Amino acid sequence: MAHIDYYLGTISPWCYLAGDRLERMAKANGATITYKPIDLMQLFARTGGVAPAERHESRLAYRMQELERWRDRLDLPLTLKPAHFPVNMAPSSYAVIAAQQAGEGDVGALVQGFLRAVWADERDISDDGVIRDVLESAGFDPGIADKGLLAGAEQYGRNLEEAVAAGVFGAPFYIVRESGQKFWGQDRLDMLSDHLASL
Repeated sequence: MAHIDYYLGTISPWCYLAGDRLERMAKANGATITYKPIDLMQLFARTGGVAPAERHESRLAYRMQELERWRDRLDLPLTLKPAHFPVNMAPSSYAVIAAQQAGEGDVGALVQGFLRAVWADERDISDDGVIRDVLESAGFDPGIADKGLLAGAEQYGRNLEEAVAAGVFGAPFYIVRESGQKFWGQDRLDMLSDHLASL
């Protein structure tokens, strides 16, 4: 059975555009997933990337075009300039980590819930009320937001160190443990699916 380490940012539009394709292909191929939320801004700084706010205007303009193209291609609602972006990723990331450790709901739906909250619903995912609501919607105890705070914070830091050591430099980033194959971007999911089928 293959296992995928999924490095993600809870405010990444590209993670949002991935939708539930990873979960569907994992199910089809009998693969499992570990969700690894990371601080994307720190990841960029440590791996030669540049935070969106600091990028040249030509790169920002192209990014907007790509977001529009993929939004239309995938037929997903996406606000190009959401009200709460950028926002502190840590609280929602802690919630994902704590929820995964609790193991009682759908972690994939939880991740997508936070991403949809930013890019489709224009909600502030650093807000405790929003975090609790998204947790509950994905089948988790909203109290996880409090109970898992310390463990989530510690694992969040470890996730970043693991990401850097593993060669991760952006999100979404998928690594198949058995083969070491790496896939960066939601536009590589078809290639990941083909790879899983070949194992």
